[in-house]
Amino acid sequence: MKTKILLALAVILVVIQAIRPAKNLSVAEPFTGRNEITVLHPASAEVKQILAVACYDCHSNRTRYPWYAEVQPVGWWLARHVKDGKRHLNFSEFGAYPAKRQAKKLQEVVDELKDREMPLKSYTLTHADARLTGEQVAALSAWAQAAQGPGEKHADKD
Repeated sequence: MKTKILLALAVILVVIQAIRPAKNLSVAEPFTGRNEITVLHPASAEVKQILAVACYDCHSNRTRYPWYAEVQPVGWWLARHVKDGKRHLNFSEFGAYPAKRQAKKLQEVVDELKDREMPLKSYTLTHADARLTGEQVAALSAWAQAAQGPGEKHADKD
C-alpha cells in the first residue's frame, strides 16, 4: 500500500511540473519605463540598487527568478506572491497611479521600512542580499519621503 501511495505521489509531482505559471518578465530594462518610479522621482545609484535587490522582484514588472521557481508547486506560490505584491505596489507602473495614490504608496514605503515589514522575512530567507542595513533603510526612506514632495509627508507616528 505504501508503495502505491508513494508511486502515485511521484506521478502527481512529475505531472504538475508541466503546469507552469506565467513569468513576470517585462522586456523593458529596469528603471527605464515612462511610468517607472525612478524616472518620475530620480534616485541615486544606491537607492536603485536597494530597489533592484530588495523590492523589484515582487513590486515591478521584472522578477529575477531563482532556480527553485521552476519546481512546482513552489513556482505557483512565487507567482501568486509576485501578483499580490504588484497588486499592492508596482514600481514599474507607478506613474499611472493618481497623485494621491502615489503619495500614499510612498508613505507606505516609508512606514513599511520603518517597521521592518518589507522586505518580507520569507523573501530575505532566500535572498540574503535583500536584508537591509539601517543605512539602506534610511537612504530608501529619505528618497521616498523626498519623492512625496513638500506638504505630502506625514508626521512620524512615534
